[in-house]
Amino acid sequence: MQAYKNILLLGSSHVAEQSIREVKEAIELHQPVVVAVELDKKRYYALLHPQKKGIGFSQIFNYGVTGFLFAALGSFVQKHLGKAMNITPGSEMLTAVKEAQRHGRKVQLIDQDIEITLQRFSKLFTWREKFRMVGEFFSGIFFHKRQLKKLGLDNFDLSRVPEQKVIEKMIGHLRERYPGMYRALIGERNTFMAKRLIRLSKEHPEDKILAVVGAGHLSGMLEEMKKEWHRVEVVQRT
Repeated sequence: MQAYKNILLLGSSHVAEQSIREVKEAIELHQPVVVAVELDKKRYYALLHPQKKGIGFSQIFNYGVTGFLFAALGSFVQKHLGKAMNITPGSEMLTAVKEAQRHGRKVQLIDQDIEITLQRFSKLFTWREKFRMVGEFFSGIFFHKRQLKKLGLDNFDLSRVPEQKVIEKMIGHLRERYPGMYRALIGERNTFMAKRLIRLSKEHPEDKILAVVGAGHLSGMLEEMKKEWHRVEVVQRT
């Protein structure tokens, strides 16, 4: 966990039991007045109503073809990872909301609308990146152990949140090899969520705010906050 001004940022993994425990502990320990989560209204509704039908072909018109295919693939992968870990993807976000409500805290959804994110992904994910991804997929069939070791993922434990240095390697690889994907899925959302938190901080200057976001967003969001609060130090928390 990292603290910035009156904001506490908690980095999570969407399929790790560890994150659920850490969310509960953070709310109990820090007693935030506001709990902010990396969700928009649509994703929040989907978490509340998992029995509802998922992504349909009609959404191609909303997301764009590339965005639709990515969303469908992402949903498929997350569901299977969730089954493997016996956890519903995004449970730590839903836990944060429910724990906040149980403690009488305010809840804020700070992520960009998923439709905008996927529309941007359809626009920014270039053909060069698509061909590169196909190539890396097939080479990964033969060289996946070497590639995982290079990224520090050879002993990856899905039940825990990865170390920040491992996350930084993964994000760095994504930014270098797939700049359009990085910009749409991470970079622009970092800016969006950081600005939402800055606004919340100004609205609640004396109140503690706990923000639960994917661990891959931590560094980028902190960089964005420094543009506004460049004289405030980042304090490491355990």
